[in-house]
Amino acid sequence: MTAPTATERPAETKPRKIKQKQFSRREKIWAAVMSVVLLLIGLAWIYPFIWNLSSSFKNTTEIFGSLNPFNPVLRVGNWTRAWTEADMGRFFFNSVFVTAGSIVISVAVAALMGYALGRYRFVGKKWVIAIFALAIFLPEGYTIIPVYDLIDALGLSGSLWGVTLAEAGGVGVVQVLLFAGYFSQLPRELEEAARVDGAGFLRIFAQVYLPLAKPVTATAVILQFMQSWNSFLLPLVLTLTRPELQTLAVGVYALRNDYFADWGVMTAASTIAMLPIVIMFLVLQRFFVESIAGAIKG
Repeated sequence: MTAPTATERPAETKPRKIKQKQFSRREKIWAAVMSVVLLLIGLAWIYPFIWNLSSSFKNTTEIFGSLNPFNPVLRVGNWTRAWTEADMGRFFFNSVFVTAGSIVISVAVAALMGYALGRYRFVGKKWVIAIFALAIFLPEGYTIIPVYDLIDALGLSGSLWGVTLAEAGGVGVVQVLLFAGYFSQLPRELEEAARVDGAGFLRIFAQVYLPLAKPVTATAVILQFMQSWNSFLLPLVLTLTRPELQTLAVGVYALRNDYFADWGVMTAASTIAMLPIVIMFLVLQRFFVESIAGAIKG
């Protein structure tokens, strides 16, 4: 067997050098200007949170004496008084109970509704989606009376279970549509293979498709967490007869009567109410971005 000649030998491929794009002077100046503008906008957005957090460690004189968020003395006593004297500790656990319960109920219902809308065709499907879209524009104040009557008829008025059910009852339309968009793009072969193995509707949903929807589930958790944690009108109406069942949003609002002159305690209480949302979003932000991208793609 003769060796291949030089003309028959495969040509050696040389690695290509990736040319970096050279930006013109005008483009560099424009990028620098936009960076400064975006930095200023970012600071304007985040400054109120920084001010509120720093004010929770100051007294009233220090808060209004300077706009400088930094203070050499940290008055941790504001947090202690807000947690104990202002009863923010009780309101915090009330909010945790209501928020956790509403997340379990609403996310489960939204996932099931999104699964049905995304994977199945049925008569009136477009009308259902249209009604969901219109429901976004329905103000919460218009539904507060029927919701209160329903909770009272169930015998749950004046209880945390009633507030939890009321918060979970308004399943977010955005969550449903996100689940529907995400489930619609998953391959149908998974469902067919599961049916061959004898799986039914709920088993296919729970064991096949739902584990694949972790990004959307995380987004639904974030959205429901924000809605329930910051909810004010429903907890206010449903806990009028029992102030000890108030949530943080209602409790912080009530501080204006007892601690109107003590802004250190008020800002400490509002920071306690804000921190869980910030922490939740920072932990789940990757899934949030993935779910939005997946829903748009679908």
